[in-house]
Amino acid sequence: MPSYNKALLPQRLNEYIAYMSTIKDSSALTIEGYVRDLRLFFEFICDEKNFKLNIDEESKIPDLSAIDDKFLESITLTDVHSFLAFCNSTRNNSSVTRARKASAIRGFFKYISDRMKYISSNPVSQLQVAPNKKRLPKYLTLEQSKALLSSVEGENKERDFCILTLFLNCGLRLAELVGLNLSDFDLQNGTLRVIGKGNKQRMLYLNKACIDSIKAYLSVRPNNKLKGDDRNALFISRLNKRIGRQAVQLMVYNYLAKIGLDGDHYSVHKLRHTAATLMYQYGDVDVLVLKDMLGHENLATTEIYTHVENKQLREAARRNPLSNETLDNEDD
Repeated sequence: MPSYNKALLPQRLNEYIAYMSTIKDSSALTIEGYVRDLRLFFEFICDEKNFKLNIDEESKIPDLSAIDDKFLESITLTDVHSFLAFCNSTRNNSSVTRARKASAIRGFFKYISDRMKYISSNPVSQLQVAPNKKRLPKYLTLEQSKALLSSVEGENKERDFCILTLFLNCGLRLAELVGLNLSDFDLQNGTLRVIGKGNKQRMLYLNKACIDSIKAYLSVRPNNKLKGDDRNALFISRLNKRIGRQAVQLMVYNYLAKIGLDGDHYSVHKLRHTAATLMYQYGDVDVLVLKDMLGHENLATTEIYTHVENKQLREAARRNPLSNETLDNEDD
């Protein structure tokens, strides 16, 4: 179930949600993120334009359903700039977050103006956003990764160890991991089917550590009291339901804290970075293979992992056949 109430959204936004879901085949997580960003945008613009919104009695949030084409037609590029400035100064959003919000606004207005012609012109056709500063991904070293795995203990140790093993060996996203089903595995052939962004499927090959950890967890996985779709879920919570994202995040943070890593700087997603980086550093994995394994659409996204290993670059420079050539300053 989505976290938003369609009855409290503008009609055009609900149409855009349907378009993203059916035509663009966007994932539920992507759509929910766009709805959050666009809801915040509309609430800000309504406040700026003194457009009175009713408050829904049950949810206690503004009802945006009164926003019509006339209101959308009144939105200007200046309004969007004001919103992004508000996100920067008041909400302290990073450049990455502001760029995501701008992308949501662009997509929505492109749909209602360029595609559907609900409004006469696209107010954000000339919207420019400061380019994101590319940051090298933070990741665990090989030693830290081994320490993380060694720190696992407690009544759910088989499950937790299996989760960490899949993160560190397969580079799964959090949503991909919690969405895993028993039917996604073929342990005899050592394969795993993953449903990634945009509901795109990819097939991963499992190494011995992954297969062994899955078998160990399956031997203790609770099978009783499971109902409906939860019966096929791989990872089960203490409530005998499919484990949720927050539960996995908390579990990872706790183990990271055990080995002295600050959760503010290391997160579940950093384990995905770690898997990619270690495969590139130690596995001699081609960047195109890494791209397919991680489920990246663009090679540029994957290529960031080729820039994180200074030792390899230093060693390559040392091995250059011209590395010992020097200027001969002796007089003839």
